[in-house]
Amino acid sequence: MKKIKLYTDGSCLKNPGGRGGYAAILLYKGSKRVIKGGMQSTTNNQMEMMAVLRGLEAIKEACHIDLYSDSQYVLKGLKSWIHGWKKNNWKTKSKQEVKNVELWQQLDQAASLHSIEYIWVKGHSGDPYNEEADQIAYSEAHKFKKKAR
Repeated sequence: MKKIKLYTDGSCLKNPGGRGGYAAILLYKGSKRVIKGGMQSTTNNQMEMMAVLRGLEAIKEACHIDLYSDSQYVLKGLKSWIHGWKKNNWKTKSKQEVKNVELWQQLDQAASLHSIEYIWVKGHSGDPYNEEADQIAYSEAHKFKKKAR
């Protein structure tokens, strides 16, 4: 089974409802691939999720993935919370609908194809790939023009 490192980050210039960007950096045997994009109106959590989703979708065969993210929301969601949400028909313990449910469902499907190790990286702590993903996501968020008032 191939072993891939996936570094992800998301950015939102005004949270919630601002311009956002995401980046995923895939590393395999000395090769690097960058996936990036953004949205006009979003949240930071949605961009963090999109980074992971687009990164996972780019991997076309089952692999072992070391997923590096500075988002506890995404890592805890994928590693533990999602199991309870699925059992509760995508409801929280307090019977509320899970926020970003469509993205969580897509992430669940994309992640199910792989063996994933979830690794938290402290943001802005000097990890070169986390810093690169952060810069790319921030740059992507700036590509969208401000909404007219």
